[in-house]
Amino acid sequence: MGLYKLIALDMDGTLLDEEKKISPENQSAIRQATEAGKIVIMSTGRGAISALPYIQELGLSTPMVMVNGSEVWESPNKLLRRTLLPVETVSRLHALAEEHDCWWWAYSVEGVFNREREGLDIPNGEWLKFGFFTENAEKLQRIREIAESWGTLEITNSHPSNIELNPLGISKASGVEAVCQLLGIQMSEVIAMGDSQNDITMIREAGLGVAMGNAQDEVKQIADITTVTNEESAVAKIIHTYML
Repeated sequence: MGLYKLIALDMDGTLLDEEKKISPENQSAIRQATEAGKIVIMSTGRGAISALPYIQELGLSTPMVMVNGSEVWESPNKLLRRTLLPVETVSRLHALAEEHDCWWWAYSVEGVFNREREGLDIPNGEWLKFGFFTENAEKLQRIREIAESWGTLEITNSHPSNIELNPLGISKASGVEAVCQLLGIQMSEVIAMGDSQNDITMIREAGLGVAMGNAQDEVKQIADITTVTNEESAVAKIIHTYML
């Protein structure tokens, strides 16, 4: 079982339980893996600002894949690379949200903006990711089809009622691949765990792709295995079974 050297973890719906906490079992397994010389990294749709408290809680200083791969960090305080969305694209996405009267959010290097936050200045921002949320499935599908027709975006979700947009070719897989290159590890030596569409690329390309028990069906379909849910310390289970 010493085949796997690195585990890439989605956070929401995977490492974190429904209360957004890391279970003691998961914490302990991550510490044991680290002590055994295994590398544990976060690969999340979150930005560094919201992910860092958890990374510090775990005592990790490993690389990080943030904002679905738009940022790759060599360590929590050293950026390796950042891929921006063109300002023009963000303007078009914002117009699309306004036109469909849809909740939206936009990750910039400075922080997250949404419909309720003042001071949105698209032309002068550095944009990493855009998102739409609506429980109206037809509206979400319509927005998705329009954005897809532009041919310049990587389109996924982190929940069945949202869509997330990154620059084309930027994904959690491209982020994890960059980390592997940095560390001299093959993708075949990686375990990737997740629950949503934005996890599919890394689950597909990893040596062992793990869908959460609470994952969306299409994630389970492409994964090598499906494990227990995020309420049952799935990360600890996978680490103990496949890494230690």
